Amino acid sequence: MMPAATNKTDLRAVTEKDFAKLAKLLEGIDEATAYIPHDDTTIKDVVGHRAHWTEIFFDWYNDGKAGKPVYMPAKGYKWNELKRYNADLRKRQADLSWEDVQKMLHDSHKKLIDFIDTHSDAELYGGPMPGGGNNKWTTGRFAEASGPSHYRSAAKYIRAVIRANT
Repeated sequence: MMPAATNKTDLRAVTEKDFAKLAKLLEGIDEATAYIPHDDTTIKDVVGHRAHWTEIFFDWYNDGKAGKPVYMPAKGYKWNELKRYNADLRKRQADLSWEDVQKMLHDSHKKLIDFIDTHSDAELYGGPMPGGGNNKWTTGRFAEASGPSHYRSAAKYIRAVIRANT
């Protein structure tokens, strides 16, 4: 496991590096492969999930900055209910196409890069994220968990699907 980034430069580098690896892997995935069931989910589901989790990070950050309640992982769910949350997310995203979820992933990645670029080291790593669930994680650490960490786990899942079907 890689150590977490501790500054803006490293966060941007790991975000770009891990997204590039995932994007290259996705280039070889056709629509039929994207819908092959594996461990009760599909590549399409996983890509939509990863795009969603990057977006939920922005919700947490923006709500925390605005002094609003921050629901982690989401309103009506506790961390120990992630399986239920993710199953509900798959249902909400069921009508999205393979093209839709890929666009969502690329859009959320661009938004994450823009976020990193427009925040200083102090804003990213100077203290706990506002509204960050009463823990000591910095905004940069949350950004890394929602971006590069998810990109790596998605790539691992996709490679497993490919191995299982070749």
